[in-house]
Amino acid sequence: MGTFDPFKKQIVETAQELVQKGYLMATGGNLSLRVPGQACFAITPSNYDYRKMAPEDVCVLDFELNLLEGRLKPSVEASMHGAVYRVRGDVNAIVHTHQVYTSALTLIKAPIPALFDEQARFLGRRVDIIPYAPSGTGLLKNAVARHVKNHNNAFMLQNHGALVFGHDMQRAVHNVEILEKCALAYLLAICSERKISRIPLAVREIAFAKLRGDQKKVEKGEEAKGGE
Repeated sequence: MGTFDPFKKQIVETAQELVQKGYLMATGGNLSLRVPGQACFAITPSNYDYRKMAPEDVCVLDFELNLLEGRLKPSVEASMHGAVYRVRGDVNAIVHTHQVYTSALTLIKAPIPALFDEQARFLGRRVDIIPYAPSGTGLLKNAVARHVKNHNNAFMLQNHGALVFGHDMQRAVHNVEILEKCALAYLLAICSERKISRIPLAVREIAFAKLRGDQKKVEKGEEAKGGE
C-alpha cells in the first residue's frame, strides 16, 4: 500500500457517505485531507461523479499545488484548500458542499449567530459569510485565507455554498451536519418573523474556548475531543 492510499480511500468513502446523506450532489463540492507530517494534501478530482470515484482517482498535491500523485485533474478549488491548510494548523480535513439550506442563507447574506450550544462548541462563535468570488480563482482563495483566521470551523461562501473544517474527517462531516441543522432552523425562524433568540454570550464564549483548546492540542500534535 502506498503512502497516500489510506487518505485517498477515506476521501472516497466520505464523499460517497455525503452523497447518500444529500450533502454532495452530482459533481459539486470537494473535500480534502491533510497528510500528517508532510506539506501536502489529498483532494477529490475535478468534475467527477462521486458514486463512481475510486481511491486511484483522488489527487495528492503539495502546498504549491504540484501534483504528487493522481491521474486526473484536481478540484478547481485546490488552491482554496491549500490556503486553509497553510493558515490553520489545526485543520486536517476540509469539506466544501453546496448543501441546500446553508446555500440559501448565502443568497440573502445572512450569517448564522450563536443559536445552539453545539454550534458554538464545534463551529465557532458564528457562521460568517465570505464575500463572493468566482469559483477556482485566486480571489476566492485569498478571501477564504483572510476570513478563516478567526478559528471558526464553518463558513458560508456567498452565492456558492458551505466550507467546513475538522481536526479529522469524521469531525468535519459532523460539522457539516451541525451547520445544515443550524441553517434550516435559522431559515425557519427568519420566516416566522418573530424575534430570534441566541444562547447567552457567556455560554458562547465558554463553548468557543473549549473549541480553541481542542484546536491548540491538534496544532501541538495532541488528540482533540470528538464528542459533545
